[in-house]
Amino acid sequence: MRLILDTHALLWALTEPERLSPTAREGIADRANELLVSAVSAWEISTKVRIGKLPNVQPLVDNYSRLVARLGATALPVEEHHALFAGALDWSHRDPFDRMLAAQAVLENARLVTLDSAFGELEAVRSLW
Repeated sequence: MRLILDTHALLWALTEPERLSPTAREGIADRANELLVSAVSAWEISTKVRIGKLPNVQPLVDNYSRLVARLGATALPVEEHHALFAGALDWSHRDPFDRMLAAQAVLENARLVTLDSAFGELEAVRSLW
């Protein structure tokens, strides 16, 4: 199974795994699954560190690539087709990070590991929690 981590799931997997559901923890830990981390999560985390919403995760930003690799995940770049799909999504949700994660989950045929109920509005997004 292919899994894309929502940004909060990535943060929790790296810093507070007990906050993940048992199903999410098992999915992330199962090396038979292909674990993907979107470049949009790096952007979201570094933005939130800069504006003070995530003041305690600067060490994560400083060691981001190494920590993602240690998690067993592969970086998923933002491609042109992801951006076009995200921009065209018929979804009232305006958060650009969430729109990109939704687009990537659909186009990459992956389940989105998320607790965020906003994704439930999109039939095409399959989630895991």
